[in-house]
Amino acid sequence: MQLFIHPDTFGFLAAVKENNDRDWFQQHREAYENAWENMKDFTQAVIKGLAETDRYISEDIPVSKCLFRIYRDTRFSKDKTPYKTWLGAGISTAGRKLNGPEYYLHIQPGNSFAAGGYWRPEKDHLAAIRQEIDYNGAELSAILEEATFKKNCQLDMQDTLKRPPAGYDDDHPHIEWIKLKSFTAIESFKDNELSGAGGLEKVLQAFRRMYAFKLFLHQALGE
Repeated sequence: MQLFIHPDTFGFLAAVKENNDRDWFQQHREAYENAWENMKDFTQAVIKGLAETDRYISEDIPVSKCLFRIYRDTRFSKDKTPYKTWLGAGISTAGRKLNGPEYYLHIQPGNSFAAGGYWRPEKDHLAAIRQEIDYNGAELSAILEEATFKKNCQLDMQDTLKRPPAGYDDDHPHIEWIKLKSFTAIESFKDNELSGAGGLEKVLQAFRRMYAFKLFLHQALGE
């Protein structure tokens, strides 16, 4: 099992970006299968590592349920290119389809990152997280200001409301967090950080730094 993202995987994804058509893809099917197996093996190793530190993650989570297919759904898109130019995995008790806090790994030349949190919570979960921030904003602040988290990670502030949600005032001390529609922490990687012998540990360290933030979200949901 490879414990790093092979340079050939990055090479294949870069080539897909330049040759995003079915004929080229079929001619390079073997390269795709090698990249897919690399991602599969790496994700399996990540699951195993997470299971040692996160009580919500089990080694028994099927890696097949975590991986996102490379094939794009073009039915409702103006962009008809058939393939994604990245590989990704959502890691949770329900693989990539959990409606709750999870981990996400994104592999893309020049844009690889790890994320932890809750993307676009359903209505009741969103209300619960906002309430937790309202009640325990100081706890969240301490998590985000923790030295190693602050040095390496950042809270994604782009997916947000323009105005405060109902029931909250603009002068609330944590209104910028309450206005968020997604709650995700992100740590980025250079290609060579993941393609070397320490690639797996780089990802696991990032997820460990995000664990307290993820626990805050579990706490908000009463889990």
